[in-house]
Amino acid sequence: MFSHHFPQLGSRLRQRLGAITLLALALEVLVWQAVPLRAQDQSAPAPSSPQKQEVPPEAGGPQSDVGPMAIPKKTEEPPPPPPERPKKIENMPDYSIRVDVPLVNVDVLVTTKDGQFIPNLRKDNFRVTEDGVPQTVTNFDVSQAPITAVLLVEFTAGDYYFFDDLLTGAYAFANSLKKDDWVAVTYYDIKPHILTDFTQDKGEIQGALGQLRVPGFSESNLFDALYDTLDRLDRIQGRKYVILVTTGVDTFSKINLDQIMKKIKITKDVTIFPVSVGFAVRTYCEMHNCGYTHGIGIPVTNMDYLQADNEMNTFARMTGGRAYFPRFKAEFHGIFQDIVGDIRNQYNLAYHPTNPKLDGTYRKLKVEVVAPDGGALKVRDQHGKDVKYQVIAREGYTAKHTVE
Repeated sequence: MFSHHFPQLGSRLRQRLGAITLLALALEVLVWQAVPLRAQDQSAPAPSSPQKQEVPPEAGGPQSDVGPMAIPKKTEEPPPPPPERPKKIENMPDYSIRVDVPLVNVDVLVTTKDGQFIPNLRKDNFRVTEDGVPQTVTNFDVSQAPITAVLLVEFTAGDYYFFDDLLTGAYAFANSLKKDDWVAVTYYDIKPHILTDFTQDKGEIQGALGQLRVPGFSESNLFDALYDTLDRLDRIQGRKYVILVTTGVDTFSKINLDQIMKKIKITKDVTIFPVSVGFAVRTYCEMHNCGYTHGIGIPVTNMDYLQADNEMNTFARMTGGRAYFPRFKAEFHGIFQDIVGDIRNQYNLAYHPTNPKLDGTYRKLKVEVVAPDGGALKVRDQHGKDVKYQVIAREGYTAKHTVE
């Protein structure tokens, strides 16, 4: 109707409607094309590079800033060669580090009251305490080793009463030795004199004693002579013994009693066996009040000899020996047989002390003989009777001293 009344307007309207239709169709096509593109963006993003990246080799690491990381593979390498030992320089001594572990040796003599050695004891039969603390015995044996001893004889002008006793005792000891024993002979008056150094020749020992004919001095400086002997023995390894044939009287020694006692304490592995001489003369003078002098102008009383006896007992007790006081000349041979028997039949104990300090202190020792169960040990003779016994060992020792 409108085209009939307005022909130009209908033509223009048709043109506009056709354009609108074409525009709508174009928009619809665009919309339908955009929907799959958006879905494709949400499902799988496009790779940044169309070229696929290769995985780097196992030990090569990454080749760029992106991509997987590769851990380098460890290669098996041979162990490094041992360090070369430094070349030894000529005239240069080798040095090594050594740790000294303290070991205390104790010689123990177990005898009856008559002096007979009691055999067949075992390690469990000995109880050792140091300063009251029980110790564990690690080494144990019975000594059968050769003797290393010094025969120290007093020989002064004051001994003319005892001259026969001195030589009798010295010769008795020499006759009791064996071929493997080492003995040195020394006599003293105002000072010690070495007659023969250590030897195994029994004839040489007897020949040295044969030189004792005419004494030259009246002084008998026992402490000085014993100190010098201990000082020399301290340089010798192993167990040593001093057979001291003496009246026990000291006249004018530079060393006093306290100093010789300290020397005995610090000297290791030495046992002293004092043998007193002149006992018969001393007894006679005590009964008859005769009185006499020790040499020319040196008055000596019976109290001096009693003090000397006490000192010799102390020397023996401190070192694990025994002191002998024979009354008659015939006793000397048996006494020296006993001394040699004591030396050859000793129980040797050793232990590591529970107090390992190397402080130079004096440690007191106590050795007891017990039954395996810890009770008192009973010793019976061949008739089944109980026998009393004695345990002889040194009273103590001085520990080593190190300066830090």
